[in-house]
Amino acid sequence: MSRPTRVSTIRRHLVEGGLVDLGLGEAAQKAGRPAQHETDGFAARQHVDEAGALFVIVGAYGPDWFTTMREVRHRLEQPYVKCHVDGEAPGLADNELLVRWATSAELQARKAVQEARQAPLKALLRQDEARQRAEEERQSLERAGQFGLF
Repeated sequence: MSRPTRVSTIRRHLVEGGLVDLGLGEAAQKAGRPAQHETDGFAARQHVDEAGALFVIVGAYGPDWFTTMREVRHRLEQPYVKCHVDGEAPGLADNELLVRWATSAELQARKAVQEARQAPLKALLRQDEARQRAEEERQSLERAGQFGLF
């Protein structure tokens, strides 16, 4: 059984990330029509699955609800928030995401993917630093009067 995910914690993470909490009730969230709201924002509600585990369902609302949904996913999947976001869970509307705490294996896999994505850039930075150090060393030798070594 996974660690319980509380709606207040998820709501706090999203608000601290700059998203607007619309404070919609559960009935308004289940009514659908996410684009009918004037302000872009989110609403969250507690969900208990058949095994008794606590999850949070976060819905995106407003004229640009799809962008809000991407922002919610991005914020909650940050390494310091440590959540797993699932938009394909059964019973969810198009504008809803199921949120739970990520397992250690999921966090490690996410970190490995991020490191693999950053590896070419890190290698390029290391090469640039090595080239810069070699140039600085060459210039210091030239200033010392050792021109014949080049």
